[in-house]
Amino acid sequence: MNDGSADGLAVEATGLAKTYQEGMAPVEVLRGVDLVVRPGEMVAVVGASGSGKSTLLHLLGGLDAPTAGQVRVGGEPMTTLNEEGRSRLRARAVGFVFQFHQLLPEFTALENVMMPGWIAGGRAEAEARGRAEELLRDLDLLERAEHKPAELSGGEQQRVAVARALHRRPAVLLADEPTGNLDRNAAQGLIAILERYRREHGQATVIVTHNPDLAAAADRVLLLEEGRLRPMNV
Repeated sequence: MNDGSADGLAVEATGLAKTYQEGMAPVEVLRGVDLVVRPGEMVAVVGASGSGKSTLLHLLGGLDAPTAGQVRVGGEPMTTLNEEGRSRLRARAVGFVFQFHQLLPEFTALENVMMPGWIAGGRAEAEARGRAEELLRDLDLLERAEHKPAELSGGEQQRVAVARALHRRPAVLLADEPTGNLDRNAAQGLIAILERYRREHGQATVIVTHNPDLAAAADRVLLLEEGRLRPMNV
């Protein structure tokens, strides 16, 4: 298994802090978060709404910059790169699954899954299509490949989002409430998919969730409270 870095860490956060300005008052969301996730490991982050869980994911994936602290992905310093460098590292090493799918409505399921390959460039369309078809087949969606998001169920849309996130074989998969809008059966199916992929393909997975079944599938569960992470038992 390729662990993506010399020290065997897929993603590492050190002293991560984030403060937002609300009017004249600063609001501390994260206060010195430390986190290490190894290849093949699944970590669930739980906590109250507004505790900063989504903010943490955005910082780990380079979608936002911390007020203080550092993030390394595959041994590379995400937080010290410029925006172009962060975009390249993000495209190469990080996959995102969002609660509300964020599929492009005018494109088919197949085209949505192919999108990361198109954006990143350097990949022939035939290769990008082949990888997308492989993922859709693996997720039992190939027969829905030419359907647009509005023609898919919520569970199907979320599986398309997972396939899109995995298209470039990222070292790190970040998922924000991936089962939040799914019924129990669809949620259980998605949990099984996430667990199988991280076990078989070795990507580190960090999931923000309120779903106890999804948290129970993780190797570790961490509580984000008052801006800090601490271990907890499920």
